[in-house]
Amino acid sequence: MGVLVLATAAIYYEWRGALGAAGALILAQGLAAYLAGFDWPWIALLGVGIIATSVLMGVLSRLLMIFVRQNYQRLQASRREGEKRAQRQERERLQAFYSMVETLSASINYQVVLDTTLDLSAAIVGETAAENLVSAVLLFSESGLSIEASRKMPAADQRQQLAGTRGVLAEVIQSGEPALVDQPGQDPELGLLISVRACQSALLLPLRRGLNAFGLMLYAHPDSEIFTQEQADSLQMISHQAVIAIQNARLFQDLELEKARMEEAQEEARKKLARDLHDGPIQTASAIVMRTSLARKMLERDAAQAETEMARVEDLARRNTQELRHMLFTLRPLVLESEGLEAALKAMAEKMRDTYQQNVLVEVDPALISQLEMGKQTVVFYLAEEAVNNARKHAEAQHIWVRFKRLPRDPEIAVLEIADDGKGFDTAEVNSQYDRRGSLGMVNLRERTDMVNGLLKLQSAVGKGTRVQVIIPLSEDAADRLQRGLPVS
Repeated sequence: MGVLVLATAAIYYEWRGALGAAGALILAQGLAAYLAGFDWPWIALLGVGIIATSVLMGVLSRLLMIFVRQNYQRLQASRREGEKRAQRQERERLQAFYSMVETLSASINYQVVLDTTLDLSAAIVGETAAENLVSAVLLFSESGLSIEASRKMPAADQRQQLAGTRGVLAEVIQSGEPALVDQPGQDPELGLLISVRACQSALLLPLRRGLNAFGLMLYAHPDSEIFTQEQADSLQMISHQAVIAIQNARLFQDLELEKARMEEAQEEARKKLARDLHDGPIQTASAIVMRTSLARKMLERDAAQAETEMARVEDLARRNTQELRHMLFTLRPLVLESEGLEAALKAMAEKMRDTYQQNVLVEVDPALISQLEMGKQTVVFYLAEEAVNNARKHAEAQHIWVRFKRLPRDPEIAVLEIADDGKGFDTAEVNSQYDRRGSLGMVNLRERTDMVNGLLKLQSAVGKGTRVQVIIPLSEDAADRLQRGLPVS
């Protein structure tokens, strides 16, 4: 009992506690021995033993506490170092994460956006889990869902086309909500992907903004518990950011395509101008030079015949001036800017009669024109001018009609029609040879039709003339109906 008291005091208070407990114990044990009739030498010996034991206990306790404190301090230092290391790693992970988010937000390169999205996703799930994480960005294409970017997918999976009409893919596309599924390899469409068959869990996130659906993101992992709610929320946040970045990248891509198309159109316009100058004014100018030279020689032999020849030269010069004025008019019809579409179409018809002796009849609805903004009026003018010029060159027509009116059964849709009573042609044969002929006349008509969200129709037959129709919507509802296939007669 006395040893236990000394040990307890030594542990809690080291040598001081051991000596204090020893003193108390000597008093208690000495009094008990005295009352029991022991001699003083025995009592003194008992006291010495107690003191020796307390000193030993105090020294051992001191050494023990030094050892315990040192180990405790080492453990505390190790724990603090571990916390600092974890905090440092988390800071680095967050810095990398935000750096990728910044790259995702700032990039307008389509492939960089997709790759950064998948890298961000790997950062969310962590380095260890990402080693076995199968991820992909699936975007809509003409044939369904195409895998545009992926991680941990073999080449066979990357070439796979998914319809998106069955199983969980169809559910996510139709509902626009995320889906977490077990055993994704058993899904009728996900099971087509070799890399997904070995996975126990899959998370699908729709890529949608407003009414625009771009596709979805797929994550699959062999661990069925890998996708916690926190991770799912973070991945969904990444998908929302990815939608904005994908939309921006696509807009930039469309702008680049439009820029290339405009450059091509400008180049074709320059080529067309060069051809028109060569075939018209330059040939006429050459004829003027030749006839002038001939008239100068005639002056020495026959003044009357020379005067007749000079009259022909004058006629050629006048015709050449008209052709040049007509070309300037088509390049920039100032009357269109100052007086509007109706005046520009009538001016074009007059110049066709004066320059090429081609009868062009114009019928327009003034109320309809007043509804069109100037940009659309310009497009309509160039559509009419292109079609009329094609008819003049190739149709050998007596008359060309230009009509611009509302569709009778739908006042929100306008129809630009250019018809002629010329020789016509076999449309199937012309279309089959179109790529080899090198002309961009129909390309110009189609591109300008697209600029007003319209629909181009061409009807012709040998000996029955040609009719070109451009169906132009005047409102967004009309454009939607037109895209759904409104019949036009």
